[in-house]
Amino acid sequence: MLKDKTAVVTGGSRGIGRAIVERLCRDGADVVFNYATSEEAAADVVRTVQADGGKVRAVRLDLKEPDAPEQLMEVAEEHLGGLDILVNNAALSFSPAPIAETEVEVFDSVMAVNTRSVFLTMRHAARHLRDGGRIVNISTLNTVRPVPGIGPYAASKGAIEQLTAVAARELGPRGITVNTVSPGATDTELLRGTNPPQALQAVAGMTPLGRLGQPSDVADVVAFLAGPDGGWITGQNLRATGGLG
Repeated sequence: MLKDKTAVVTGGSRGIGRAIVERLCRDGADVVFNYATSEEAAADVVRTVQADGGKVRAVRLDLKEPDAPEQLMEVAEEHLGGLDILVNNAALSFSPAPIAETEVEVFDSVMAVNTRSVFLTMRHAARHLRDGGRIVNISTLNTVRPVPGIGPYAASKGAIEQLTAVAARELGPRGITVNTVSPGATDTELLRGTNPPQALQAVAGMTPLGRLGQPSDVADVVAFLAGPDGGWITGQNLRATGGLG
C-alpha cells in the first residue's frame, strides 16, 4: 500500500509512535523516526522492523531543542531522498498540576515539543513534501474532554488541531492532505505508569467497546490517512477513542 513511499515519524521509539512506525513499515514505507533519550528502545524498533523485512532508521534528536525539528527533516530527506508522509507524534507529558501551580518552565517545555516542533516540521514539509503527500498530527481527546491538571498539554494539542485546519487549506491545491488523529485512553507504558489499575478499568468501562485502546488501533487510523484510501479526507480530526467522548 505504501511501497516506494517515504515517511518521517516523530517520537517513534515507544507506545503509539512505535506502533505507527511498525505499521507504516509493514505497509511498505521507508521510515525515519526520532527519539530523545531511550537508545535501547529505538534500537529495538529498528531490530523488529528489519527482522520483518522493513526499512527504518532511528535518529537521536530532542525536539525541545529549537533546531532539532529542522535537523530531523533534513537528515530524513538526505536518507530517504524525498518525503511523502509526515506523522507528528512526539509529545512531552508532565505531572498534572492546576494552572495556578504550573511553572512557566513546564509550560514552555510542553509547548516546545508538542507545538513548536510540529509547526517547524510542518513548515519544512510544506516546502519539501511531494505533491499528493500526507501530514498526520497526533492530538488527544482531552481537547474536547478536558480534565483538571493538564492545561499546558491540552493547550499544546489544541494548537496542533488549528495548525492542521489551516495547513489543509494551504496545501490542498497540491493534493496534500493534512489531518489530526486524537486518541482516547490508550494502553501504553505512560498510561499504566500514571494511573492505578482501577482507574484504567473504569475508563475502559466507559467506552462502548469496553476496553482501552491499543497503540495499534491508533496506528491503523494513521495508516489509513497516510495511504491511498485516505486521499479524500483532509482538514479533519479523527477521534480514535473507541467511542469515548
